[in-house]
Amino acid sequence: MPAIIVDLTWDAPLRLLGGLHALVLSGRASWDDLDAALEQDRLPDLAARPIQTNEVRRSWALLPCFLELARRAGSDTLDLIELGPSAGFNLLWDRYLYTYDAGLWGVPDALLELDGEERTPVPAELLELTPQVRRRVGVDLDPVDVTTDEGALRLRSFVWPGQEGRLERLDEAIEAVRREPPKLLRGDLVELLPKLLAERDPEVLTVVFQTAVLGYLPDERWSRVLASLADAGRDGSLAFVWTARPAEDVHGYWGLWLQLWPGNGPELVAHADFHGAWLEWLA
Repeated sequence: MPAIIVDLTWDAPLRLLGGLHALVLSGRASWDDLDAALEQDRLPDLAARPIQTNEVRRSWALLPCFLELARRAGSDTLDLIELGPSAGFNLLWDRYLYTYDAGLWGVPDALLELDGEERTPVPAELLELTPQVRRRVGVDLDPVDVTTDEGALRLRSFVWPGQEGRLERLDEAIEAVRREPPKLLRGDLVELLPKLLAERDPEVLTVVFQTAVLGYLPDERWSRVLASLADAGRDGSLAFVWTARPAEDVHGYWGLWLQLWPGNGPELVAHADFHGAWLEWLA
């Protein structure tokens, strides 16, 4: 048997399972014969890939945040910068159709429809807002190009067997990206963010957002991101949406936070499931 994984880091089991799943999805192996799957020559390369996922259902929880920022800033046009976008699914949030208790929002003939459980409802007046996205760009150390079969297979391989709804949403999001690929930059977001902020249009509200990547950054680098935003925010026309623990003793879900420049400090506006299955709107 070939040596499958050399670096036994915390994510080694996930990378191995993802590699096996990629073989199964591509018809080169079967879960019914794992011994044969483990002998596949391609498995070591597949198991060496860094884990990449892109949870498009998070857009269902993010949308009210974007609408709330548009309301507060009085903006009908937005420019987007996503930190850690993976394949860029959530950069296309305005291209999907959403269902909330108070009604629908979005594109009627969208390739992807999203819904979830509202533990407290999103206000109907918020859903009446229709800001337009003018520009969208993402920064990732390892962006995934799902316009290629290999990129699509990589993301599908990290959706575990039996999660059919999640896989269906992923496939629909892949088709949406193939129809309108967002601009994805390969690089260090801590280094690239100041440059992107310096290039922004002061006449249009720029919304920077992230859903998971900052949790993997050391405190010093996270502080540099915040410093870049605060420095750029002195010129106004800037907003930040991010996820973090709502309190130190809370586990199992996110807090969704907003900050708008000019404006007051950070504000917790919602609690949400990690993958966007439920939302508790607080604002």
